[in-house]
Amino acid sequence: MGRPRRTAIVNIGTLVTGDLARPLADAEALFIEDGSIASIGSAEGYEHADQVIDANGATVGPGLIDSHCHVVIGDFTPRQNVVGFLSSYVHGGITQVISPGEIHAPGRPHDADGVVALAVFAQRSWSNYRPNGMKVNGGAVVLEPTLRPEHFRYLADQGVRLAKFGFGRYEDPADGLPQVRAAQEVGIMVMCHSGGASIPGSKPITTDHLMLLRPDVCGHINGGPSSLDEDGLDRIVRTTDLVLQIVQAGNLRSAIHVVETVLEHGVEHRVIIGSDTPTGTGVMPLGVLKTMAELSSLTGADPATVWAWASGVTADVYSLDAGKVEVGRAADLVIADAPWGSYGGDALGALSRGDIPGISAVLIDGRIRALRSRNTPAAARPVTVTPEVGELPGSAHV
Repeated sequence: MGRPRRTAIVNIGTLVTGDLARPLADAEALFIEDGSIASIGSAEGYEHADQVIDANGATVGPGLIDSHCHVVIGDFTPRQNVVGFLSSYVHGGITQVISPGEIHAPGRPHDADGVVALAVFAQRSWSNYRPNGMKVNGGAVVLEPTLRPEHFRYLADQGVRLAKFGFGRYEDPADGLPQVRAAQEVGIMVMCHSGGASIPGSKPITTDHLMLLRPDVCGHINGGPSSLDEDGLDRIVRTTDLVLQIVQAGNLRSAIHVVETVLEHGVEHRVIIGSDTPTGTGVMPLGVLKTMAELSSLTGADPATVWAWASGVTADVYSLDAGKVEVGRAADLVIADAPWGSYGGDALGALSRGDIPGISAVLIDGRIRALRSRNTPAAARPVTVTPEVGELPGSAHV
């Protein structure tokens, strides 16, 4: 279906903003025009919209941003030999992902020319290809000792704005400091592996390494999959301003410890969430939602705050135009409710109990991309759309 020029979402029960400063807002409706949020508040005039989505009292919030998704090229993962995983992740409420480098590409090069070519190619490819509307921030350059400052200047000129450290051919991770700084100096954000080795060819990166390298983002601070010890985690939370990425394919005990320490010190603005999939852990369309449910039910974090970690805070860290329910932002939205049979009452109540909410609609740039998610349980209060839309590709609930 084409995107209507003006869409109204009405009968909103709870509005999650994705903004840590005001994670919830009062609104009965919001309007979307040409793919962006045009107004939030009253439902007055909704009958004149080209499309009306009745939320039926359910929760509306920003689309989730998977801050650690192992894309390669195309909607395919060679690690698990699965086609169409990104399209399926949309049915898990994920409207945007961030690549930690196309490290799973078979035969990935390590020489400077090959590394640069792969990053530029991936950045161009993902700029043009959006499976099921998914926005992919791809082409993160994998740092190697062969890279020099001129390579990073060229990459920045070509639009590459992400880098990953932890899989290059360094004898000691500390030797990567020149490349980390060279990337940062031209405005390329560096995510660094944290914890034990994850795949053959990678090395453990310790607390001392992280304190020396000072990347922009501590990738999977709760382990990928092996975590740092509690003393190391405490040092990073308490004595640095590094962004702390918590992932599903990590250590749950460490995730809980990090969040409790973050809450104790009032640094919630430094937490983001990712799935760190597809990997050996598998393909997980509900990876971000599952982490949200775990953190909401096993720590003192409020579910609306956790939702912000998976949306607005990530958008702030990476300067993205979506991630918050805010006028002028891209209309990347999820409508969800407590699943049938849950005692949660609504989507936030379900998360606080550790239940996966039922997703009844996903919009990207104001266009409906999923109705009645094929991956979550059915929402207790499904949406209705006027005029009705036909069956969306890949929307069958099986």
